[in-house]
Amino acid sequence: MKIVAPSQAMQQWSRQVAQQHVLVPTMGALHEGHAALIRRAREIADPSATVVVSIFVNPIQFGVNEDLSCYPRTLAADVALCEKENVDFLFYPTVEEMYAADASVRISETQLSQRLCGASRPGHFSGMATVVAKLFNIVAPNIAIFGEKDWQQLAIIRRFVHDLNFPIEIIGHPTVREKDGLAMSSRNAYLTPEKRAVAPKIYQALQAVAAARATGEKNIAILLMAARMALEDIPGAMIDYIEIMNEETLAPLSEISENSKPRLFVAVKLGETRLIDNIALHAS
Repeated sequence: MKIVAPSQAMQQWSRQVAQQHVLVPTMGALHEGHAALIRRAREIADPSATVVVSIFVNPIQFGVNEDLSCYPRTLAADVALCEKENVDFLFYPTVEEMYAADASVRISETQLSQRLCGASRPGHFSGMATVVAKLFNIVAPNIAIFGEKDWQQLAIIRRFVHDLNFPIEIIGHPTVREKDGLAMSSRNAYLTPEKRAVAPKIYQALQAVAAARATGEKNIAILLMAARMALEDIPGAMIDYIEIMNEETLAPLSEISENSKPRLFVAVKLGETRLIDNIALHAS
């Protein structure tokens, strides 16, 4: 595996090599969820393709009071995981490499980013879209893989790839979970033992709503109330949002119909740790 730090070197390589590139963008602190994305990249890649993993803790997607300074950074372990998963290139740029001192351009998505985490974290998705666009321009992948736990992020990336004519296929990979159902996240490391013990109840709440939907329940208010009651029953939980939306447009739903493609989205704080999750409600 080759580790590339300078953006210019990565860009020169990507332009000179003709074979397919598959990119897995990350912020590091890699775990089994990331490993699953890398394996998916290897599975769908052409035999001669290169799999590139990027690690970059992007400062412009963190808010003023968010966890940029303490976000976990575990480069040695990340390198070991990438080597184990047969990554071809690990792209590890510095902030100075990615952003000039006088940088003044951001990408803003104006529809899908307005609710959910976009409402709770102003500027987050502009920062995310900007850095992903930069990674696409530097690495020039044919395919990029993203996890479905961050469903809103995935939807926004698909939209700006479409709107800005990036010649890249975006593939979402199902959320990877711990044995007890908690969605894998680098931020799970922040949880105290007590909060970690109750965190799986978030997914249990989503499953309960999906089960109600599977039995034929279509009333949005009833489904949302079921989710709220289950989440409020988690000791110490503070609910940020509970929404049922069309999973493609992220428009709130007032009713469930044959073509509404409903998905339940939640964000919950346990102590100082904010966790997000989602589940499809597609049953007829």
